[in-house]
Amino acid sequence: MTQTTNRLFDDFAKLMTDAAGAADGLKKETEALFRAQAEKFLREMSVVTREDFEAVREMAQKARQENEALAARVLALEAQVAQLSLQGTSTV
Repeated sequence: MTQTTNRLFDDFAKLMTDAAGAADGLKKETEALFRAQAEKFLREMSVVTREDFEAVREMAQKARQENEALAARVLALEAQVAQLSLQGTSTV
């Protein structure tokens, strides 16, 4: 009787192990399918990737910095022109 009970428990444990393995495989397949569908949806919606977004953001930051530097330079040059104009009118 104990041998039969042990075999029953062994068979039951093997069945549970196989079921857990099958459930894990099903989980991985479901995740892969969901990921593929999500990627397809995002491609169809023309959503940019994180890498593309970061690259464009860096370009925009660099352009903004250059624009600010050029604006400061223009202001300095305008101040010089105004000063030269005042010097030119005061000596006449």
